[in-house]
Amino acid sequence: MFAFLWVCMRSFLKMVNLLLILMMTVGLDIFYGGLFGRNTFLVCASSPRSVARMDGDIIIGALFSVHHQPPAEKVPERKCGEIREQYGIQRVEAMFHTLDQINMDQNLLPNITLGTEIRDSCWHSSVALEQSIEFIRDSLISMRDEKDGAGKCLDATPTPHGRIKKPIAGVIGPGSSSVAIQVQNLLQLFDIPQIAYSATSIDLSDKTLYKYFLRVVPSDILQARAMLDIVKRYNWTYVSAVHTEGNYGESGMEAFKEMAAQEGLCIAHTDKIYSNAGERNFDRLLKKLRERLPKARVVICFCEGMTVRGILMAMRRLGVAGEFLLIGRYMLANGSFCRTTSSTISNLCVC
Repeated sequence: MFAFLWVCMRSFLKMVNLLLILMMTVGLDIFYGGLFGRNTFLVCASSPRSVARMDGDIIIGALFSVHHQPPAEKVPERKCGEIREQYGIQRVEAMFHTLDQINMDQNLLPNITLGTEIRDSCWHSSVALEQSIEFIRDSLISMRDEKDGAGKCLDATPTPHGRIKKPIAGVIGPGSSSVAIQVQNLLQLFDIPQIAYSATSIDLSDKTLYKYFLRVVPSDILQARAMLDIVKRYNWTYVSAVHTEGNYGESGMEAFKEMAAQEGLCIAHTDKIYSNAGERNFDRLLKKLRERLPKARVVICFCEGMTVRGILMAMRRLGVAGEFLLIGRYMLANGSFCRTTSSTISNLCVC
């Protein structure tokens, strides 16, 4: 219980920081209204996905992974996976609660209320880009002019509750580094600032490429150093390495390899895999890693949470749960992740 409350409090504090930084910079399958008594409602959109919206003088966009990313066979259809009850819903509620707290404090923004429009990124670039286009459309098209159809959606249907949509002042999220880069490449064309809460790719530190991007977490350089320090502390000199296919895993693994070479650490085998890969792919990956046993028992994992989950589930299927020790990142230790991999979680070292 204490761990869950700590996670909730940390999410709330991080959301406060995100919103305050954004204001300085600017100068579920179905979401429902009425939560905590706030004025939230569904709005129409040109895409078929539902949107959660909270009215205000200034509207802040948000991209949260309310659903899991599309399975490999569903990617062309952009059909998202199951709902993320803790990771996704928790961030939606943290956003609403944080805005409520800010709006109630007249010392922060007197006579100004903050609102939000929250969209589901499904932890996938194609879905996030689709939803980002909706943000841009809101910023470019005025719906106030009767000539353009005031109070109506693009298909001429009335806007729910008679609301008139406002431009997005900035966007919070998405969580994945690879997805955040894709979204930033689009948003910066329209001078829309973006603040990420968990995108740690080293590439995003380049302000010449991503000039409208900010984040509240350090880059992967520090994570790579922490992993290497753990390896050195226990005198492991021969390890394997796995990373999630995509920018986060690739840039992080490159940083680790460079540091490892300087310290004389040998990497027996490196491999990569998509986080939404099928069971056969994860089983094949485990079999490759087993070829390096018993010397390379330690596996450095620059992986997203779902990638590590796939690896641990493959260990369970193949009956090799005690043969490896994974060194992974802190975000893997959330409640839902631990519940689904409880029988193999002892093989995970989180830094």
